[in-house]
Amino acid sequence: MTLPAATAIKPELSNGHQAPIAPADVAALTEAVLRGDYGPNPDGLHAVGAFWVRQSTQFPGTDTKYRNYYLVLRVESGFGGCCVERDQLDSVIAEELSGRSVAELLRDARTPVRVAALDAYLSLVRPHREAAEAQVLMLPHGTPLERARARDEAIAGLLKIEPGMRVGLIGVVNPLVAAIQAQGGICLPCDFNLQRTQDGTEVVRDMRPVLAQADLVIATGMTLSNGSFDQILASVRARGIPLIVYAQTGSAIVPRFLGHGVAAVSAEPFPFSQFSADPTPIHLYRAVGAGDARAAA
Repeated sequence: MTLPAATAIKPELSNGHQAPIAPADVAALTEAVLRGDYGPNPDGLHAVGAFWVRQSTQFPGTDTKYRNYYLVLRVESGFGGCCVERDQLDSVIAEELSGRSVAELLRDARTPVRVAALDAYLSLVRPHREAAEAQVLMLPHGTPLERARARDEAIAGLLKIEPGMRVGLIGVVNPLVAAIQAQGGICLPCDFNLQRTQDGTEVVRDMRPVLAQADLVIATGMTLSNGSFDQILASVRARGIPLIVYAQTGSAIVPRFLGHGVAAVSAEPFPFSQFSADPTPIHLYRAVGAGDARAAA
């Protein structure tokens, strides 16, 4: 799949105001939102809805079961999603968070709450549908596996993977492993919850060796919820290698780092593709000059 390169994030917004300076990390982005750099004061916005979702997927003919746990917040017309580990939050949180101001949630001691609130706020003030730098791709009507394959082929096609290129995959989904290998890449998988990929490749838990060896890194947005996103961002910046993020978690957060450590993003806002068989959009971002993985570095 060939995708047109996106333009860089514009230095001036459509309302004539200057765009905020690219953040150094997630904490800096959060502080900028709390200052009002991105739009309305978050003190005046509230989470009108809070949802807790438990979901599992197992594709026919496989013995791998993916278990997902989501915290979703609604702020006016914006939704923010954060996938968490099984015991990271109690489901009762969905009953506690509605009615609270976004500013309060952005200061919450729990990382997933802050991430969901930040994502909801940014999805409201920076909706993907208004992003000139994003290409919309409609996932086709079909089975879960058909839709997952279409999504993961698009992710792997965001940057050109050269044969023999070592691709660090932080957050393993087997169709994405296959998509990387189909382009001739050598997949270096890392995940907390899997021991081997479907083709038998060992999956490591420690991402540091993967980050040290990879020529290109593909990471899930769930790295936001476990706190490793900033570490990944620092590593790829220091090494000068490209980073692709496939984001259900933080789909509105990660594009804020485009061209500043993140080379490309597959952003999939709530409701996520696995909740429907009908065509649904993903929003594909690429930084200027990021069509080739080596050039993007």
